[in-house]
Amino acid sequence: MQTVYEAAGGAEGLVRLAAAWHARVMADEVVSHAFSHGFHPEHTERLAAYWAEALGGPPAYSEVYGDETSVVRIHSGNGPHEEMDRRAIDCFDQAIIDVGLANDEPLRQTLHAYFAWATTTTMARYHHSADDVPQGLQIPVWSWDGLISDERQ
Repeated sequence: MQTVYEAAGGAEGLVRLAAAWHARVMADEVVSHAFSHGFHPEHTERLAAYWAEALGGPPAYSEVYGDETSVVRIHSGNGPHEEMDRRAIDCFDQAIIDVGLANDEPLRQTLHAYFAWATTTTMARYHHSADDVPQGLQIPVWSWDGLISDERQ
């Protein structure tokens, strides 16, 4: 069976999705605040590599950029931000349409479920401080059936 990564177009498809999502986020008055401090010049490629690994693709993010701990720390210590999370998910859903992946309903639903889960749980778990994030977290892996690997301490 094809992985979610493959169905989304592999590395190239996820770069397109990451670029579309980032463009929508930067145009959103609430979500863009998360990037007001700036962002890595290769943000789109790094995000696509992260999603690729999480969706059944190669472990390029872990091998080149870091582990789940480093990603979660970037998103931690900012207090609760439910509206921002909801709007980021909305931007993702629109990005799926932008890149032409919405016509495959199982893929659209799976991508939405993954992003919504990651946004509201994984990335929102440590509101108080990035120092609360444990060492050694591995990138959770998501399939057509949902979460299949979440190796948290």
